[in-house]
Amino acid sequence: TSPHALVFLEHRRGVIDAGSLSALTAAKQLGGQVSALIVGDSEHVNGVVEQAKKLQGLTSVLHSTSSQYAEPLPEVLTPLFEKLLSDSSFTHVVSATSSSAKSVLPRVSAKLDAPTVSDVTSVEHDASTNSTTFTRPIYAGNAIATVKAPSAIPIKFFTVRGTAFAPTPSEDRASVEAKEVEPVQVADPPTQHIKTTIAKSDRPDLGVASRVVSGGRALKDAKTFETTLYPLADVLGAAVGASRAAVDSGYADNSLQVGQTGKVVAPELYMALGISGAIQHLAGMKDSKLIVADPDAPIFQVADVGLVADLFEVVPQLVEQLKKD
Repeated sequence: TSPHALVFLEHRRGVIDAGSLSALTAAKQLGGQVSALIVGDSEHVNGVVEQAKKLQGLTSVLHSTSSQYAEPLPEVLTPLFEKLLSDSSFTHVVSATSSSAKSVLPRVSAKLDAPTVSDVTSVEHDASTNSTTFTRPIYAGNAIATVKAPSAIPIKFFTVRGTAFAPTPSEDRASVEAKEVEPVQVADPPTQHIKTTIAKSDRPDLGVASRVVSGGRALKDAKTFETTLYPLADVLGAAVGASRAAVDSGYADNSLQVGQTGKVVAPELYMALGISGAIQHLAGMKDSKLIVADPDAPIFQVADVGLVADLFEVVPQLVEQLKKD
């Protein structure tokens, strides 16, 4: 049978997440039909559906609207997924490796007695055997596991590493079919959403930025971190990142953490300032195209360019030179 993938298309305040657009690209590589599922409250769903209709390669858009879906809690969304998947032809369920999807997909797959393969970097479907083969990084990215989901598994769940797939673009085309799905109301859900706190910044989003300037423990304190890195990031039009040590020391917000337990990035330019390069940090940035680091630090093993200077002297000089240029 030809594959039919359901992509969980996440959005925030009516804007589709970049990671979901990468998940859509992965779903298209299965070689069959691709449907999107959009959930939310009435204020935002219609606008997201109109955006989704223009996405390249999407064959249909499913949407479900409820005040319960305003914030995607896994306990509230799971019954909707169960209902959709129990009486449909879907062979794959795909999402970004986001905190929300990492809560929802394993819960749904466990209910349906199917496995979830997380953080995949490639996907290939063999129509003749109806099996799907994935690759995914393990051991902090030092090894690649090849995982095969055989035909005996009727629905295959997987989450996608956003940096491994280009986001699906929009195009002017005939609108695809949009179908409303009746929400499944959950009486007295066991958890409730209290609040969402988002760090506001005029800089590019760390997960999708083409340039990233990151700082580590050597930046001494929060004030030094800010006065050293932020001017350089602004003049480069870059996002700011941080090592686990810098975040744990309170220099930067944890939303800026790059690494195995933070964000995985793969920009055109990655500048590592005051970062030694623990294996967990390398797991989050070693796919960057051009890496600039201190030649005396272990991170230099994966770097392309060495910055031979005291960072507190050279960064202000770099900023001045870039401003002139």
